[in-house]
Amino acid sequence: MLLMVALIASSFPVGALITSGLPPEVMMFLRFLLAALMFAPYVFIKNGWHLPGPRKLAGYAALSVPLVVFFWCMFEALRYTSALNTGAIYTIVPAITALYVFFINREKTSKQRATGLLAGTLGALWIVFRGDINNLLQLELNYGDLLFLLGCLFMAAYNPMIKKFYSGEAMETMTFWVISFGTLWLLLLSLPTLNQIEWRTVDNHVYLGIIYLAIFTTLISFFLLQLGTLVLGPTPVAAYSFLTPVFVVILNLFTSSATLQWQLLPGIALVLIAMILVQREGYSLQKA
Repeated sequence: MLLMVALIASSFPVGALITSGLPPEVMMFLRFLLAALMFAPYVFIKNGWHLPGPRKLAGYAALSVPLVVFFWCMFEALRYTSALNTGAIYTIVPAITALYVFFINREKTSKQRATGLLAGTLGALWIVFRGDINNLLQLELNYGDLLFLLGCLFMAAYNPMIKKFYSGEAMETMTFWVISFGTLWLLLLSLPTLNQIEWRTVDNHVYLGIIYLAIFTTLISFFLLQLGTLVLGPTPVAAYSFLTPVFVVILNLFTSSATLQWQLLPGIALVLIAMILVQREGYSLQKA
């Protein structure tokens, strides 16, 4: 899960860098298509070629919808809003996931977990806004923010749906078919614009960014996310989202001349406390 968060954290700056290079649906189509093509040989060599039954295919198709909506909203939103705003909005995903878990998986959120979710949300917001309450109060939701909020509402449903639809198949099989159905939906969305794109004029850094996103923040991240959800549960896995701004800070320290700002430490402390509260309860439930 820590590896997954690190990869997801890297997708925000990469996405912001290439978001204007191609229409969001086309960019996501290429991303999912590459991930599916690269993963197919491994899946079929290991598990053999066979088409899942209609019920499983329907489950995979349903699982792909939240991902497609979230990533399309993310790249479209970044055209109208900042990475700071999207980072702030993304912190609500774990709390919404806990709500979905109650309705989809019929699991209640204990006081300890609720406390952890609240602490994590506050800590993540503290990091995003550098501990400056004025920055938080001045946050005004524009079209891009509202669009990304819609995407987060869909993304929060993904983890509970994994637990709902999983029926014991190999995890790589589920990952492959979810990505494949995502590719299909994105192809349908992209059809009106595919013929209008002048592919030779697209900068090489856009293609490189898509390849990076396809391998690391699509293929590997989805596999880790699905595996973690089955082992740890939807809400504990979603709680790792609180670490996303922490990893963004760490990535900035290694990739630029930025220094660690002391005002971020309270937020980091709150996030770590939240992780301990949420994960300890999950561990206790597993032992019981």
